[in-house]
Amino acid sequence: MATAHIQAELGDIAKTVLMPGDPLRAKFIAEKFLDNPVVFNSVRNMFGYTGTYKGKPLSVMGSGMGMPSIGIYSYELFTQFGVENIIRIGSAGAYVAELNVNDVVLTETAFSESSFAKVQSGYDKDVVFPSGTLNQKIIETAQELSQPLHSVRVHSSDVFYAQNKDYRDYVAKGCDCVEMESFALFHNAAVLDKNAACLLTISDSFITKEELSAEDRQNSFNKMMTLALETAVKL
Repeated sequence: MATAHIQAELGDIAKTVLMPGDPLRAKFIAEKFLDNPVVFNSVRNMFGYTGTYKGKPLSVMGSGMGMPSIGIYSYELFTQFGVENIIRIGSAGAYVAELNVNDVVLTETAFSESSFAKVQSGYDKDVVFPSGTLNQKIIETAQELSQPLHSVRVHSSDVFYAQNKDYRDYVAKGCDCVEMESFALFHNAAVLDKNAACLLTISDSFITKEELSAEDRQNSFNKMMTLALETAVKL
């Protein structure tokens, strides 16, 4: 049944959901890649669509920015709507010179100072992990597509504008790039015995200061989207 945040009914949402942060990116993906997409959610303009890709049911929905937002949506998708797999598809800022703008990365571990997991279930460690089987599917699909894919540790941050904080502090902790959602998504999946993964496109670099425009972030992440879609049809 519908929740306060998602107006769908059981059966309206596929077992696998691709989850960008930006709801307009969800709209773009649905209209560009899915056959016969149908809107299942527009509450708070957090658009969600279900259609088919190569004949397989697939959903795409925005998560919003930050761990509280993706924490709510992913928890409800997993617990109320029968979702088994969520692949976050988002953007990240590179902390290291080895990552360039437009590179696609796969999250192997997520580090965070966030209290999300401790408050949610008492988990008091600062690293969480994606689904190993789902990550392996993504790696195999990237190989089939001959698509370069970097495996990384992300810094999953609660704060976008941090005072007196140096990104090199996180490099020292093994972090290669920064985003704001995967720690909460992975924790929810682990607690609920579901599957979650996180693909990211590097949108800016702390090293070179290069960055993509907001429009580019919304519309130009086709390599990442295709990799996620081609993985989803195997699940």
